[in-house]
Amino acid sequence: MNKSDLIQRIGEELDLPRVTSETYLNAVLNQISKALAAGESVVLPGFGAFEVRERSARTGRNPQTGAAIEIAAAKAPAFKPGAALKKAVAGV
Repeated sequence: MNKSDLIQRIGEELDLPRVTSETYLNAVLNQISKALAAGESVVLPGFGAFEVRERSARTGRNPQTGAAIEIAAAKAPAFKPGAALKKAVAGV
């Protein structure tokens, strides 16, 4: 499923025009992005939690040459699924 499919399904479930469904979905995604950019976590009970994880600097290897390279520290978004989502995917 891609974003367009998701917009269509939201519209069908809520009986909304496509433009309204797209507006709602974009608003939710924008707020999640803004919260993560501010260092906050976003917890949706039953679904899961979005958070920012810090990756420390480390030494890696160039796969073509085998030479050691320094990989800078970075922040990356992460998602941890909730129990209800895990059960739904497992079919329990």
